[in-house]
Amino acid sequence: MNIFELFAQSFPRLMSGLGVTLSTTLISLAIAAVLGLLFGLMLVSPNKVFRGIAHVYVDLIRGTPIIVQAFFIYFGIPNATGMRLTAITAGVITLCLNAGAYSAEIVRGGIQSVPKGQMEAARSLGLSYGAAMRKVILPQAVRIMVPSLVNQCIITLKDSSILSVIGLTELTQTGRLIIANNFESFKMWIIVAIMYFIPIMILTKLSQWVERKLKIAKN
Repeated sequence: MNIFELFAQSFPRLMSGLGVTLSTTLISLAIAAVLGLLFGLMLVSPNKVFRGIAHVYVDLIRGTPIIVQAFFIYFGIPNATGMRLTAITAGVITLCLNAGAYSAEIVRGGIQSVPKGQMEAARSLGLSYGAAMRKVILPQAVRIMVPSLVNQCIITLKDSSILSVIGLTELTQTGRLIIANNFESFKMWIIVAIMYFIPIMILTKLSQWVERKLKIAKN
């Protein structure tokens, strides 16, 4: 069986796996965007308690491998609480917590890249800290953050393959199951790699396009 025949034969299962990969990634990124903004703002907050909470979350997630996080959420939490989680639920929680922590650092870096004089000027005009952050600082910080956030989307998409270890039937796990039936591992992993490569390359080109647009707007 050549690679094209193998692809045609496996196409429905592979597309189903790709659908799980993309849907899990998109849902996770949507939640991670909220977490990243929230904890990013907490990291630069003048309130020490908020900063401390945010640092604990970010340091804990960034300091542990995502595969350990997946095992903890899928096996550890149910073992301790008796609450069962489906593989897709555990996968989404794992990805959104992981991406959220890295996004929080991107938000923090973007905000701190805006000159401090901007905040001081806004406060001197009578704006509260929250209003100054929302109306003055964040609009400028977003331009700095966008390329890094797109790159984080790419990383999260690739990290979704790790969820195969908890039995989520995404693209990587689908490839493994097909190989178990036909033993065509070399050809199948080429197909799986190409199916990952296409959406990742689209995101990469999107990131490059956004960077060019932002440079033009800045100039």
